Amino acid sequence: MIAIDGPAGSGKSTVSKLIAKKLGILYVDTGAMYRALTLKAMRERIDLKDEDALVSLARSTGIDLGEGAGRLRVLLDGEDVAGLIRTPELTANIKYIARVPGVRHEMVRLQRAIGKRQGAVLEGRDIGTVVFPDADHKFYLDASVKERARRRHRELLESGEKVSVEEIEKDIVVRDESDIKREVGALKKADDAVLIDTTGLTINEVVEKILSHIPDTLYPIP
Repeated sequence: MIAIDGPAGSGKSTVSKLIAKKLGILYVDTGAMYRALTLKAMRERIDLKDEDALVSLARSTGIDLGEGAGRLRVLLDGEDVAGLIRTPELTANIKYIARVPGVRHEMVRLQRAIGKRQGAVLEGRDIGTVVFPDADHKFYLDASVKERARRRHRELLESGEKVSVEEIEKDIVVRDESDIKREVGALKKADDAVLIDTTGLTINEVVEKILSHIPDTLYPIP
C-alpha cells in the first residue's frame, strides 16, 4: 500500500496515476469519492449544511472506483461520473461534504475496502494519517500556491473553463485553510511520510523520486 497525500494542485493525482501504472497496481483517488457524493447531493438539491441529511445520503449511496479504457472510472450508484465531477461549482461545494464526521466515516470504510482488494496507490489528504496509517510507504507532496494555481489554471483552460489565475490562487488559500482546520480528516503530513516539494519539478522527476524509496521487491515493475 502506497499513500500519497498533499493539498490541491500539488501534483498528487497525476503522480499517483503514473506510479500505479508503472507498478501495475490500482490507483485510488479518494477525493473523487467525495466529489461523486457531492454531485449526488447537488443533483438531489440536498441542503449542504444539513449534516444528518448528508450522512444519510452517504450511507445509502454506492461509490466505487475501477479502471477502464486506460482511465479511472468513478462509479456513483453504478453510473460512471468521472467526467462530471471537476466543475468549479462542484469543487466549491466539496468542503460541505468532507467536513462532516459521519460522511468521512462512510468514505473511509469504502476506501479501506477498495484498498484491501489488492496493492494500491491511494491519494488524498489523510491517507497516511487516518485511512491507512500502516501503509508500506507514505509520501506528502506540496508546492507553492502560485505554482499550484498555475497548474489548475492550465487544466481549466484545457477543459474550456475561463477563470483567472488570481481567482484560483484565492480559492486555493481558502481551501487549504479549510482542509487544515477540519475537525476530522484534516490535511496533514504523517510523521513518517517523505516530504517532496514539487515546485519546479517535472512530473517524471517527482515519480522517480517516489520510486527511489520503493524497493523493487515490493512491487516488481512489470
